[in-house]
Amino acid sequence: MSLISERQDFSTIADVFLLHGSMQSPAFLDGRLCASLALHDLSAEVWLEEVCMSLGVEQPRDEPSAERLLAWRRQTLDALAASELNFEPLLPDEVFSLAERAQGLKEWTLGFMEVIEDAGDDARTKWSAALREAIEDLAGLTGIETDIDDNAENEGDLFALSEHARMAAMLLYTEQHPGQPQVEKVDEDSRTTH
Repeated sequence: MSLISERQDFSTIADVFLLHGSMQSPAFLDGRLCASLALHDLSAEVWLEEVCMSLGVEQPRDEPSAERLLAWRRQTLDALAASELNFEPLLPDEVFSLAERAQGLKEWTLGFMEVIEDAGDDARTKWSAALREAIEDLAGLTGIETDIDDNAENEGDLFALSEHARMAAMLLYTEQHPGQPQVEKVDEDSRTTH
């Protein structure tokens, strides 16, 4: 049970990927996860299938790996639905170079936008102007320069871009789930049934 309460970060999930023989960054799948949770209410089973397919395996190699991958989904969903607005994309942190962090943001954005594109234009017509603009701006991040030097200016720019991605993901989720966070909804349902 200790795995479930532990926060899943980029390095933790990257280690699970390595355990499965994959050198890919979890950032791309995290972008897909965020958009899928917002648009499709992605189930745990479907999420696990998508990760395994991406890793080129039929199933997680062991129970701790499966728990970590499911905890990643749960953590993301909880953060997107939380009233504290504390959602953070799963991106490389300060132990990585700015170039690696920029690459992570680019990959996250590519994954996020892939799910948005699959949703089609019909879904977008129902979105607010603010959300459409945020998503259009986010699409521009798929082409960001990742070969950048470690300096304060680049770090500030990257932080601002990451913050934009974070806000766009939260805006998408809250518009698709009015009346969230889910905790309040569950409480209201339990009060009316008793």
